[in-house]
Amino acid sequence: MRNLRFYFVSLQAVMIDRATIDKIMDATNIVDVVGEFVTLRKAGVNYKGLCPFHDDTTPSFMVSPSKQICKCFACGEGGTAINFLMKHEQITYPEALRWLAKKYNIEIQEKELTDEERKEQSDRESMFIVNEWAKNYFQDMLKNDPDGIAIGRQYFRSRGIRDDIIEKFSLGYALPKRDALALAAQKAGYQAEFLIKTGLCIVKDNKSKESGNQGEPLADRYAGRVIFPWLNVSGKVVAFGGRLLDARTKGVQQKYVNSPDSEIYHKDHELYGLYQAKKAIAKEDRVYMVEGYTDVIAMHQCGIENVVANSGTALSVYQIKLLRRFTQNITLLYDGDEAGIHAAMRGVDMLLAEGMNVKVLLLPDGDDPDSFSRKHSATEFKEHIEKNATDFISFKTRLTVDSVVDPVKRSEAISGIVKSISVIPDQILRSTYLSELSQRLGIKESTLLNSMNGMISKDIEEKEKERQRSSEVANESGGAANSAANSGNGLRTGLLNSITPDKEVERLLVQSIVRDGEKVIYENVETEDGSTTDLTVAQYVAYDLGLDEICFHDDRYNQILSEAAAKSAEEGFKAEEYFLHHPDIAISSLAADLAIDRHQLGKGFQPKEREGALRQRVLHLVLDLRMDIIEKRLKEIQAQLRKVGSDMAKARELLEEYRDTQQIRDALAKRLGNDVIG
Repeated sequence: MRNLRFYFVSLQAVMIDRATIDKIMDATNIVDVVGEFVTLRKAGVNYKGLCPFHDDTTPSFMVSPSKQICKCFACGEGGTAINFLMKHEQITYPEALRWLAKKYNIEIQEKELTDEERKEQSDRESMFIVNEWAKNYFQDMLKNDPDGIAIGRQYFRSRGIRDDIIEKFSLGYALPKRDALALAAQKAGYQAEFLIKTGLCIVKDNKSKESGNQGEPLADRYAGRVIFPWLNVSGKVVAFGGRLLDARTKGVQQKYVNSPDSEIYHKDHELYGLYQAKKAIAKEDRVYMVEGYTDVIAMHQCGIENVVANSGTALSVYQIKLLRRFTQNITLLYDGDEAGIHAAMRGVDMLLAEGMNVKVLLLPDGDDPDSFSRKHSATEFKEHIEKNATDFISFKTRLTVDSVVDPVKRSEAISGIVKSISVIPDQILRSTYLSELSQRLGIKESTLLNSMNGMISKDIEEKEKERQRSSEVANESGGAANSAANSGNGLRTGLLNSITPDKEVERLLVQSIVRDGEKVIYENVETEDGSTTDLTVAQYVAYDLGLDEICFHDDRYNQILSEAAAKSAEEGFKAEEYFLHHPDIAISSLAADLAIDRHQLGKGFQPKEREGALRQRVLHLVLDLRMDIIEKRLKEIQAQLRKVGSDMAKARELLEEYRDTQQIRDALAKRLGNDVIG
């Protein structure tokens, strides 16, 4: 085995350059790509087939060769050829590019990195290679070493783990000799520096871990333990977990030893078993979250593969976002003891806030998923989950409210459930859960609603204060005076940015940005310094909404507007092409959804847009957006007036605001061509 340092000094660390990516995209034919996985038939100017992302019985998956995008009109999946490959094959963006390059016989031209970039990438790749070697070493010890066979393999067999599952999860064994792996690795040419950085070894004499000299005395971190490799979503080995054997665990607090955080591994960024589970998660559109390695392995052996473990760490937003790439539906599956209940309660609000649909199942009779799966078939296990998994409302109510008699404690418990509901981003889902809680507890829905709105208002108030501070700074510095482009034109109100606009109007406006963001709709607009400029669709929308710091409800919309406005000035920029090939799969998928039409006419039948129509449409949408916000603000003021009571000063303040807001509404209505009677 050649020395890694020599190998990486001689290797040019590279990455795919923009020109090569463009060449790959130009050569790609989405019909050819999708056609390798889906049987397509001609349907007018497009192609249709059965969607590969859900159980489709009638062709609902459309492929548009003219736009080079695909879309399922049943489940919503779609995007470019890149998006399709990433979703279908569960691969990364660079891997999808290389897949296409190989298909179209395009040589990958990659740019040379800087010395600093090369050093960083070299170290990371060295760590991955060392970990891959270690995984194979541990597997070899389990299969071929006498101690590995007698101790390690016997342990797995005592837990009922089959050989095919041992292979699937690359399970291994570390010899009890304290420097067995260190000596074998160094003999194979691997440097102490990377054995230490990956956490495979520690320095015996507690010298600095930074030194990494080849001759340093090293000790194996996992000696005498069975080994569970951690693979990231791409299948690279990022870490290891080592477990003491049953005979040695009595009185030992730390049964498991895991890799420390490193350049390639952060415990709150990874989920054990995700690589083995990702295709099943996407297919089933659900993930089961369990606590430990053996729970994941036992459920796979039982036939349930859409399962991952966070292995005792607190669930992080990063891990949740990682799961959301595959599904929004999660079932927390733990044993019914105190630790299992605590694990189930932990992180529920975080999951809800990230838009996950949460169910909980606590297993009976002291079972954990490992022991339960060994007693039941996959069918029985799935049936048990279907019958007994409850939504988080039922779970938290049963756990924290049903058995509580004390009024104060009961009130606090109910408030905790309402707080959980309040973080759910979808308003309809919040309302549904609140109604269910009302029926379950026999409390008026209006009472729960007021409590929840108070929690939401408090959060909004804090955000509003921050916005107001930012707005005051912006107002002091002034803004560009542009009467031609300013649809607000004196219609400003500091409260506009706290109201969520109509989602359909937002969508239509962002659709215009994706399809026509680079097109000029105002020419020779005079600026403050006396010069003139042209305004594109994206620049105009960004300027107008920016006057009142109005934001879209969807962060993806805000990102599209920001990037389109910034890039509009670049020569050759085409918004639709740019966003369809965006490296962020969430953005490119959304762009595909906005760019494609369900019924697309042939080119000869597509009507030409009359001159000025695009400007009128965009202007109208911006005004519609503002009108919706103003109407909602008027309703808010009316609601506040009904509750003002005897506070005449507050009533006068609200009435003045109501009058001013009406004037804004009437001016907007006039611009929209409507007559509004006060």
